Amino acid sequence: MKAVIIYESLTGHTRTAAALIAKELNAAGVDAVACPITQIDYQALSEADLLIVGTWTDGLVFVGQRPGRASRLRNLPVVDGKRTFVFCTYAVNAGKVLDKMTAILAARGADVLGGMAIRRDDIPGGARDFVHRLVDSVEA
Repeated sequence: MKAVIIYESLTGHTRTAAALIAKELNAAGVDAVACPITQIDYQALSEADLLIVGTWTDGLVFVGQRPGRASRLRNLPVVDGKRTFVFCTYAVNAGKVLDKMTAILAARGADVLGGMAIRRDDIPGGARDFVHRLVDSVEA
């Protein structure tokens, strides 16, 4: 199985999460590569069985949260039917960022199977939990 992780990062937290997710997937036997949204590996994307998309949480602390640089997500290539998972990093409250990401990716043709918000003060633990959930749901 192959996976590509496309991420948008502002301060490096989401980039770190994407790298750890790729590392955890590789350890689980999934050939995974992470790339920033500005440098997508289109060959890897076309060959991937799974697409994972991550971004940071933008907006006010308790209201108005949205995916960071959502316009870049809206400009992703069409991925008709590709099994997809989403994640976001956040400090205090992720709000409905995952729902908004799911809607954006569904509009690009993705089959979004799930997602997880990863608190930025525990990125290693969050990445590990995300991969375990992802692998369990793909194997089920």
